[in-house]
Amino acid sequence: MSRRRFLSIGSKLAAVSLAPALIRTASAQEGVSAKTVTIGCSCALSGPLGGFGVAVKVGADAAMAQINAKGGVQGRQIELQMLDDGYVPQRTADNVKKMIGDGNVFALMSCMGTPNNAAILPMVEASSMPYLAPLTGASSLRNTGTRNVFHVRASYTDETQRLVQKLLGMGIKDLGVVYLDNAFGKELLADATAAMAVKGVQPVAQAALATDGKNLSEVVAKIMAGKPAAVLLGTAGSASVALIEALKKVSPMMPLVGQSVTLSALDQKNLGAMGSGLALSMVFPDANRAKTPVVRDYQAAMRAIGKDEFSQGSLESYINTRVLAEALERAGRDLTRTKLRTALLSFDRFDLGGFSVDYSKAASFVGSRYVDLGVLGANGRFIG
Repeated sequence: MSRRRFLSIGSKLAAVSLAPALIRTASAQEGVSAKTVTIGCSCALSGPLGGFGVAVKVGADAAMAQINAKGGVQGRQIELQMLDDGYVPQRTADNVKKMIGDGNVFALMSCMGTPNNAAILPMVEASSMPYLAPLTGASSLRNTGTRNVFHVRASYTDETQRLVQKLLGMGIKDLGVVYLDNAFGKELLADATAAMAVKGVQPVAQAALATDGKNLSEVVAKIMAGKPAAVLLGTAGSASVALIEALKKVSPMMPLVGQSVTLSALDQKNLGAMGSGLALSMVFPDANRAKTPVVRDYQAAMRAIGKDEFSQGSLESYINTRVLAEALERAGRDLTRTKLRTALLSFDRFDLGGFSVDYSKAASFVGSRYVDLGVLGANGRFIG
């Protein structure tokens, strides 16, 4: 995408801490019966990232319904036990502690948030619980030497480098950066400044936005005082909506770029025309364009459960569930956690139909480095 194209689109559309003694060492068969295998997930179904969590549940439900309708995996139906944590790390830790302690889940999938996942990784390792597809791209959680965690999505570092390279390649060098004032946002800021430093530039302004957005006016004033040519958003959830609206009101033509997690589908819908021209990185194919087999499968699965609104969040969850199902199938009928880990390690460019996952070479168990870039239209869908 050229700078002229990017700017023209924007202009036209602008109108834990947990003692080891408290962790139950789970047997291999917990969460498995003759007819079912239960997967656990702690996710924000409420709070500032509630929109993302709802999409996660819908995508997993669609995939599991599709898989179970075909006989499940090795004759077992897949079930999901999802607990709401409101994007509060301590609640995430409490939820996962309960799931491990109760012995009702066989593996974990798609717990949401950088600080939330940081809080549960010690438990995951201590319990030897296989954990697929954390909903975070934080590089700090991908180089920890863990043996039970398998990431699917590309990292935030991959996304940020792509965004910065694209902007600098267009000749846009005066960048402002707004980042969420937590572990997630601070890591994105570090990624952005590092990517810019490679090209010999630095942010003309940077500001930390409170997770509840209470300092929004101060953040906008600080960023605009730096006279940026574009603003990079290291934010997520409802805080991003108010931030984008505020920046657009001050400077309607200002190019804004964000990560794949900057907005949920609900956030995009709430923004409406105000989100037009916003450029976002994409770590999965476009959920609304049935150009690839995996997206066509996803859309069919969504329609089968009565859902005809598609989103990147539910597509990600659908793909994560499909990856898990394939691993469970490869692990065999005599299912153990060790066999599930071995099955995941056997993924060598496993192609779901236009999206591949590979754990055969990456020491940090990162399945994909797929990153694309799209621009939102007034209807909240990508147009370029």
